[in-house]
Amino acid sequence: MDFGYSSTVEQWRARVQDFLDDVILPAEATFHAQVAEQAQSNPWGRPPVMEELKAQARERGLWNLFLPGERGAGLTNLEYAPLAELSGRSPMLAPEAMNCAAPDTGNMEVLAHFARPAVRERWLTPLLEGTIRSAYSMTEPDVASSDANNIACRVELDEATDEIVVTGRKWWSSGAMAPECKVAIVMGLSAPDGERHQRHSMVVVPLDTPGVRIERGTHVLGYSDGPHGGHAEILYDGVRVPRENLLGEWNAGFAIGQARLGPGRIHHCMRLIGMAERAYDLMCERVQTREAFGKPIAAQGVVQDWIARSRIWIEQTRLLVLKTAWLMDTVGNRGAAVEISAIKVAVPEMATWVIDRAMQAYGGMGVCQDTPLPELYAQARMLHLADGPDEVHTMSLARRELRRYRPA
Repeated sequence: MDFGYSSTVEQWRARVQDFLDDVILPAEATFHAQVAEQAQSNPWGRPPVMEELKAQARERGLWNLFLPGERGAGLTNLEYAPLAELSGRSPMLAPEAMNCAAPDTGNMEVLAHFARPAVRERWLTPLLEGTIRSAYSMTEPDVASSDANNIACRVELDEATDEIVVTGRKWWSSGAMAPECKVAIVMGLSAPDGERHQRHSMVVVPLDTPGVRIERGTHVLGYSDGPHGGHAEILYDGVRVPRENLLGEWNAGFAIGQARLGPGRIHHCMRLIGMAERAYDLMCERVQTREAFGKPIAAQGVVQDWIARSRIWIEQTRLLVLKTAWLMDTVGNRGAAVEISAIKVAVPEMATWVIDRAMQAYGGMGVCQDTPLPELYAQARMLHLADGPDEVHTMSLARRELRRYRPA
């Protein structure tokens, strides 16, 4: 296994780095100023600068890089990893600017693989073009959604009208608060008495369908996520869609969900490493310019311990992410299941620790809006839960490992 960057990947990295340096990072101040300006009148609206960034990304050919086939850049997971990492250095702007943001990436892959031709053409094409956004409705407020088998939202077939009827309440439907969000992929219970992993189905639901009611947006540690599309609580009240909106086969929603989440989990981890690297840069710069108790903060033993541990931990998790990407490319997502669970636990833990130490190094400034650290921390902390909480991945990993040691 060779994790060295090929000449092609190095060229892509240089292009993404230039985009970050020349366009994205200078636009962060404008982005936040526009967010503040529209906070009262249009809190969930997209700041105008975002469309400018998307246009520049397209001009530079930095569009849909996550897609491996002809619709994207033709990169493998291993080749995409360093590019996603760079985008994570500005997670508020860069992923969406390059049309590589969650949940759209996972939804696009699901539509490409499981949607009927007419449904795929209606929704996948504008998502690939970046003219609309989408939501993923799986988590529910009334059950422990860490166990996907608990999902209770009903997805039923009305054979008299040949329609699918969706009834239930979802929350943390990421992206649904954005005005550009036009469609959701909903997972619901379709066979209550079915086998454990054959009880749910996935269906495409346009958000303007009668019976869809977006009730509120949910904040993440005080951050509204409004400019990023927000996280919505949605009531699906007897929503009717054509039968062709079913994704894949009836009662196969659990398997589709697992297929969707594998790439999504590793993409989150790739970006988290970039977030940790930015926090690390800020920490190292800060401790060189402040003195306490008669010497630079950088000379304090405890601070040197933070620096060393951060560098070690970032490098360790990056290597594990690259190995996971390599396995997904060579043996498939199922063959990389242990490693996917491992990075989903290890990388958020690393990132929150590094960002937390950077905040500590900044003192009072580290917890206010004068640095990107609090928002980086909020996003990293959320990823201890999103796409499966740490404890579930730990349990899953342990069970898979223990199977190898069962007595003959």
